[in-house]
Amino acid sequence: MSHIDAGAEVDPVHPVAPPASRPTGLTGAEVARRRARGQVNDVPVRSSRSLGEIVRANVLTRFNAIIGVLWLVMLCVAPIQDSLFGFVILANTGIGIVQEWRAKQTLDSLAVIGESRPTVRRDGVATEVPTSEIVLDDLIEIGPGDKIVVDGVCAEADGLEIDESLLTGEADPVVKRPGDAVMSGSFVVAGGGAFTTTKVGREAYAAQLAEEASRFTLVHSELRSGISTILKYVTWMMVPAAIGLVITQLVVKSNGLKDAVARTVGGIVPMVPEGLVLLTSVAFAIGVIRLGRKRCLVQELPAIEGLARVDTVCLDKTGTLTEGGMDVTELRPLDGADETYVRRVLGALGESDPHPNASLQAIIDAFPDSEDWRCVQSLPFSSARKYSGAAFSEGDGEISTWLLGAPDVLLGADDPALAETGRLNEQGLRVLLLARTRHDLDDPRPARGAQPTALVVLEQRLRPDAADTLRYFADQDVRAKVISGDNAVSVGAVAAKLGLDGTAVDARRLPGGQTEMARALETGTVFGRVTPQQKRDMVGALQSHGHTVAMTGDGVNDVLALKDADIGVAMGSGSEATRAVAQIVLLDNSFASLPSVVAEGRRVIGNITRVATLFLVKTVYSVLLAVLVVCWGVEYPFLPRHLTMLSTLTIGIPAFFLALAPNKERAKPHFVRRVMRYSVPGGVVAGVATFVTYLIARHHYTGAGSLGAETSAATLTLFLVSMWVLAIIARPYTWWRVLLVAAMGAAFVVVLAVPALQSFFALKLVGMAMPWTAVGVAVVASALLELAWKRLDARTPA
Repeated sequence: MSHIDAGAEVDPVHPVAPPASRPTGLTGAEVARRRARGQVNDVPVRSSRSLGEIVRANVLTRFNAIIGVLWLVMLCVAPIQDSLFGFVILANTGIGIVQEWRAKQTLDSLAVIGESRPTVRRDGVATEVPTSEIVLDDLIEIGPGDKIVVDGVCAEADGLEIDESLLTGEADPVVKRPGDAVMSGSFVVAGGGAFTTTKVGREAYAAQLAEEASRFTLVHSELRSGISTILKYVTWMMVPAAIGLVITQLVVKSNGLKDAVARTVGGIVPMVPEGLVLLTSVAFAIGVIRLGRKRCLVQELPAIEGLARVDTVCLDKTGTLTEGGMDVTELRPLDGADETYVRRVLGALGESDPHPNASLQAIIDAFPDSEDWRCVQSLPFSSARKYSGAAFSEGDGEISTWLLGAPDVLLGADDPALAETGRLNEQGLRVLLLARTRHDLDDPRPARGAQPTALVVLEQRLRPDAADTLRYFADQDVRAKVISGDNAVSVGAVAAKLGLDGTAVDARRLPGGQTEMARALETGTVFGRVTPQQKRDMVGALQSHGHTVAMTGDGVNDVLALKDADIGVAMGSGSEATRAVAQIVLLDNSFASLPSVVAEGRRVIGNITRVATLFLVKTVYSVLLAVLVVCWGVEYPFLPRHLTMLSTLTIGIPAFFLALAPNKERAKPHFVRRVMRYSVPGGVVAGVATFVTYLIARHHYTGAGSLGAETSAATLTLFLVSMWVLAIIARPYTWWRVLLVAAMGAAFVVVLAVPALQSFFALKLVGMAMPWTAVGVAVVASALLELAWKRLDARTPA
């Protein structure tokens, strides 16, 4: 079939112009000159922070500054064992830097695989190049789903329609003619063509805005914002408590200067939850590395957390539940149409579109081209129209105009051809109608009065992993909604094959208001004939009812919904536009990877909630002890070495293992409230019990040199209560959790039993009465903790 080349100029009704020589683009020499002048699109697109930014973020923190100053003071006035907390902070910071650097390398390597590579025409040859290698005046070819990566001017148009809604907010696609401006951040929804770049690099301001808005928009992270809120509260508590402690130890008590300084620092250091931020960063970083091994590109770290909070996932059928390719299984001529002639029409239609979608590609594969037909007018397929069309001059000079698309869109509701279509749809088959129309393609309603000629039956390839993935979501109480542009009955049949029950709903009958649509979405599961704008409206309607929504898709018709969803998940083989707006890209196109992402998010959130409680219990009891010491005017009971050992055994080591353990518990909202309601009573009970033991020991041990015995008794009580907090946090028990708690208890026993360690940590239990009293106080405190925790669990909503 003779047919105009993709570069021919067309107007909005897409008449095909006579063949003309198309621009060849820049020559190699012209490209080299522009590179030498710096006219290159050199705006860096980074998937993560640089090494310098990672180091600064982990080292230059408020709490590191506090700890660093106190560490230097202790190195000058006290034995090395009282400065151990500084070495622990150095190790923690190093671990944080290494893990985040590993995560950065994983992200960067995956980003290179998943980045868009525009097609540039140079010396007459179309070549894919990285975005960073585009130069000024390059001629860039574009087709459906391609993202406009730099600003330019349209040079060729073949039914070219561009969606600029992400920039302008206008939902309707814009028809582009040669000479029209194209803006970076927009994307092609129909047709194809080419444009000449006019702004590259940092001059393309719109490109920078689009990149920030689409690819690196920060997902809201309740975890990170909650930890920031907690740290703000901790700072407010620390300042007055530390000032009072300094005054008490240096002025009120007549201790030696070095001992007073050591005990002052010992009271201030444990107030800082220094490991909490570290473990959060490490948990996120390791999550990225784990998902990277499964070929999941996490473009925004908090997206891991966001997907764990999702309670509704909206799935596009094509490319998500089904594989991208299709096969023509049957051709059914209607009303006595000649099958040989129908095949020639279909072959010509296939050749008329230089940018075929999956359905048209299956037709191209099944039906050969008719060499003696010439395309004189074309109408590219769009998701909004649900059909495409072309007009041909046949060998005898007769002009015929044909439409190919959704039968229920092209035909009236009472047309008998729809009954046959319905029976095929019920089998899960996709059906396209070939119809001849008497109207020109530039008519506002070209399908009016169309004569049905044949049904093209297509079989979609179900993803083998789709059923298991849908079952996983059902087991995890995440509702799945199938939202597709295909026929509702066909979509419902496919969903039923995958075990997803529910009546299929035709989206054209959905109410327009957000509240009414939300109610329909609550009851429905499968929706067909959904337009791109409706997909966006559905996501908004679900969100308006308090749902956290994830949207998956691979086509250009999914872009608007992916952008508005709480979490957008794109297939790696999808269009550039979908990959650009999504927070997570499944590079291996495996729908089965989604459970891994959900599980990773739940692991991060659930475990950080656990360990945050551990850290904040320590902060609360440290502040409370400082206040009680100030009020009673006594020496602070601990040296830094005591609290370093306690923190390591009851918080540091256990928290590291608990933060990285499997956790399938669904993420719950109100992170700060949930953490504080457990850590405050836990810290108060631990602080009061420790101080009570300390006062009893001061009364029991009298005389010079008894401070060490008093400290040892208080340390025993605090360790036992802290171990009970750890035992509660470690629930539900598994063999390794029991072993972890037991190992920490055994390590403390070793410290008490080995003389060298007793001396190193200044711990020695004197007599029998006081140690057993310390144990008794700890038992009472642990019973109170258990009772308080059970009451809080009973009152906490699920």
